Amino acid sequence: MKSARLMLSVVLLSLSTLAFAQSDAQKSFDQLKTLAGSWEGMLKTDPPTPGADGKHAQVTLRVTSMGNALMHEMQMEGRQDDPITMLYVDNDRLTLTHYCDAGNRPRMVAKTSPDGKTVEFDFVDVAGGTQYGHMHHAVFTVIDANHHTEDWTFMMPGDKHVQAHFDLQRTK
Repeated sequence: MKSARLMLSVVLLSLSTLAFAQSDAQKSFDQLKTLAGSWEGMLKTDPPTPGADGKHAQVTLRVTSMGNALMHEMQMEGRQDDPITMLYVDNDRLTLTHYCDAGNRPRMVAKTSPDGKTVEFDFVDVAGGTQYGHMHHAVFTVIDANHHTEDWTFMMPGDKHVQAHFDLQRTK
């Protein structure tokens, strides 16, 4: 009898831990869904990258798949490509898959700041070749309903990285 109560306590504790993790991932996802709309701003790179630093960017975030996914599209001044990033809750984790113009698909998993305004994505793995580099890290920070920042880290061959900072204002 005592072991049955102990087992029940362990099961309930495990379920409550799982529910907390799911609610944290869902809470972060819901926060990011508030960014749905059109945004524009400037790109700042570190180290400064010719052809990218100071360029104008347009970002569109759209809630899709019956509210289960957030699609992020980015257009950069002077570039024909349109990289797409998909964010979704996968079991107990908020995940990001970046369909990169480098020809690969890195996946990342989120962790949220204590205040809930910053969602940081850490690299998990990448599908496709990395000979041209790959996206390795992303951070979304909500300043207010009409202002957010995005910080992306691109790993180049030889483990060199470029930090890209976007300061974005809502246009719609």
